[in-house]
Amino acid sequence: MHAYRTHTCGALRETNVGETVRLSGWVHRKRDHGNLLFIDLRDHYGLTQIVVDVDSAAFKNAEHLRSESVIRVDGKVVARTAETINDNLPTGRIEVKAEVVEILSAANELPMPVFGDAEYPEDIRLRYRFLDLRRDRLHKNIVLRSNVISSLRRRMIDRGFQEFQTPILTASSPEGARDFLVPSRLHPGKFYALPQAPQMFKQLLMVAGFDRYFQIAPCFRDEDARADRSPGEFYQLDFEMSFVTQEDVFAAIEPVLHGVFEEFANGRSVSPYPFKRIPYKESMLKYGNDKPDLRNPLVIQDVTEIFRGSGFGIFARSIETGAVVRAIPAPEAGLRPRSFFDGTNDWARQEGYAGLGYINFKDGVAGGPIAKNIGEERVQQLVAQLGLGPNDGVFFACDKEAGAAKLAGLARTRVGTELGLIDQNRFEFCWIVDFPMFEYDEQEKKVIFSHNPFSMPQGEMEALETKNPLDILAYQYDIVCNGIELSSGAIRNHKPEIMYKAFEIAGYTKEDVDSKFGGMINAFKLGAPPHGGSAPGVDRIVMLLADEPNIREVIVFPMNQKAEDLMMNAPSEVALRQLRELSIRVVLPE
Repeated sequence: MHAYRTHTCGALRETNVGETVRLSGWVHRKRDHGNLLFIDLRDHYGLTQIVVDVDSAAFKNAEHLRSESVIRVDGKVVARTAETINDNLPTGRIEVKAEVVEILSAANELPMPVFGDAEYPEDIRLRYRFLDLRRDRLHKNIVLRSNVISSLRRRMIDRGFQEFQTPILTASSPEGARDFLVPSRLHPGKFYALPQAPQMFKQLLMVAGFDRYFQIAPCFRDEDARADRSPGEFYQLDFEMSFVTQEDVFAAIEPVLHGVFEEFANGRSVSPYPFKRIPYKESMLKYGNDKPDLRNPLVIQDVTEIFRGSGFGIFARSIETGAVVRAIPAPEAGLRPRSFFDGTNDWARQEGYAGLGYINFKDGVAGGPIAKNIGEERVQQLVAQLGLGPNDGVFFACDKEAGAAKLAGLARTRVGTELGLIDQNRFEFCWIVDFPMFEYDEQEKKVIFSHNPFSMPQGEMEALETKNPLDILAYQYDIVCNGIELSSGAIRNHKPEIMYKAFEIAGYTKEDVDSKFGGMINAFKLGAPPHGGSAPGVDRIVMLLADEPNIREVIVFPMNQKAEDLMMNAPSEVALRQLRELSIRVVLPE
């Protein structure tokens, strides 16, 4: 017999009744019923109920066991009686009558229990993450993550992509987020950087003549944490393709994402491909952001002209100084109490805005201060444009265009959630396309890149030379699912003369480009194919499939919101000897 087990704790069935078996695992739960002791024994594969009789030689070791102790059990498989069958458990029709219980590793008192679904403070969970991972929900999330990555890899290979690894120690990037720097011992005073993404390397692979590249790539960015963003490191399905248009990129990755989501949807529906394409400008108007949750049926509309010169002075005066008015319909909200409207207005103020105006309809009669001030004719114009029903409501955001869009987008989400309009059993994908190439930075008082500086402008050199920079669109795109941005991508600018011109518009000289991006632009001067790609985030994909609101729940060993690893005590101070080897002196802030 094997030293530790003949079967796993999820393997035994009625067909094994009568067999003598050996199991090893953790004491998940122990229940004392007087003459009988019941132990739920757990391993990676499942649970098996162990029964220890008070007269058994095994009872002495079993009776004092603490939860999460590791034990080995020898015993005979017996069928459960009809009244004790548990069909919610794969092993629920049998149990093992213990003859020997050997303690392999005794557990001390636990800082947090593994059995049960009680929530515990995050600092405790992260400090004892190895315990947290024993809990069923977390364990399933990490297994799901492994299976999702395997599925992504298999599907990419099936579509003709090849996996290559790109460097982890590289040069610091002057664009994008803040780098993690790594000092060089051999080159005092110089630093490597951990890659924010394999962006330049994957483009250079295309220049090198590899046609379809992918990688489950680790990326490192010194960014603050969010619910959908882990500080420090994350993983993405990075891919790049040669001789492709934007539509070719979409056609390559859509079946992969659709297939993975269908495989792990667990009964939820997945939007069919081709996924919807929504221009950036349209998305900002209709949904108030560039990552719309299409499960929410509410569509924002511009109603500025209806309020222009109206009797509602706050809006009318604001419009004359450049503000716009956006309307967010609220179906059947007129049947809600007044507190629903006042509460939504208070919420907007708590978010830092002046508030949300509203009109509520009951049996076709408009109520509220706005309706009284703008008059019946304008109210009916609103009804006609928005398609309002007799018991609907409508909220209004009034601000400069960017502010109004942001508030309207937040309000759309809140109203959709409060009214129960968001279908939780769907995955809705879309592409956001036609991003502006440039934007105006009010603080710097200059034109800057708005998205990815290495994207091909639509219209190429002619557009850069003849158009207002703020009117130039790029072949840039984001893929979004349920309001979560999974990735950004682009058809790349592979022509040096167009790259120099694009960077010139953003305030860079030719010398700047050569010094900061010399490796890539020099490669482009030696024959580069048209190419493009994207990089859907693995962590966010798993977060959606696991239906987890926080990305840390799908990462094996995450850091906390302060970018600290509480379990390994990182970051930490290092020995003076190590600093001397690296020619580094630490100067702490006052």
